[in-house]
Amino acid sequence: MVETQKMKYSENGLWILKTGQQYRIGLSEKGQDDLGEVMFIEVPSQVTRIEKNETVIGLEGAKAVTELTSPFAGKVVSYHEALADEPEKLNSTDKESNWIVELTDVDEAAFNALSDKIN
Repeated sequence: MVETQKMKYSENGLWILKTGQQYRIGLSEKGQDDLGEVMFIEVPSQVTRIEKNETVIGLEGAKAVTELTSPFAGKVVSYHEALADEPEKLNSTDKESNWIVELTDVDEAAFNALSDKIN
């Protein structure tokens, strides 16, 4: 059986890819444009659950220093640990490179309420 994938976008520059019951969050092209080239990141440590509007990642880009927050609550499955040594991966448009965190136990309605287009 092939799992279906669905892509959504948050207002703060994140893409969210749903595959089965897993949700992968990354930095969208809009987020990249807003921040400029990412040079430094700070990933919250020892996080097992993220609530809506909690920090997913803190980062410093050429244009801004900010914290990106989750558009919904969920259980943390994994963080993209390679970002700690290679924050420039967030400058890529490749979804295999510029993802930040993977979640499960997400409210389907909260995911479906997000935009289908980069905004």
